[in-house]
Amino acid sequence: MPTFKARIMDEGAVNRALIRISHEIVERNDGVENVCLVGIRRRGEPLARMIADSIERIEGVRVPVGDIDITRYRDDLTSITDGATVTGTDVPFSMTGKHVILVDDVLYTGRTARAAIEALFSLGRPQRVQLAILIDRGHRELPFRADYVGKNVPTSRQELIAVRVPPYDAAPMGVEIWQL
Repeated sequence: MPTFKARIMDEGAVNRALIRISHEIVERNDGVENVCLVGIRRRGEPLARMIADSIERIEGVRVPVGDIDITRYRDDLTSITDGATVTGTDVPFSMTGKHVILVDDVLYTGRTARAAIEALFSLGRPQRVQLAILIDRGHRELPFRADYVGKNVPTSRQELIAVRVPPYDAAPMGVEIWQL
């Protein structure tokens, strides 16, 4: 049974990290004319919408936001769950020729990022794909790195990072470490 170890980010810290990521996205892409955000279901989805809200406050422009279900593209599906359900993808815009920012909560082994890129390319051919992550905890098994990172958190493999975001969690928004 996992035991609580520490709360490493509260709601304010998460919001500040997302605002910083939003500014970095605008700067690295010379504005947002060709930018769209795609949240990886589940928790990347609300994070992508929060980043879009922040970019809108900064630039006065609403960037397109969608979300993608990567379940069928995972190479480790049986180790996650035998009964995983595919909830669908909602990308109501063309990604072809766009700068797509994939958004997720935690970067760990890199397998989710690989699956998300495969899922993206099944929908179109983006000009550029970048990765925005709230927490980078290390331990890569595949050669991926995030372009935008809210916080680097060195962890052991016996620890779990829990990102709490509405509407998926009743607890206040934040990030916790749990010992397995």
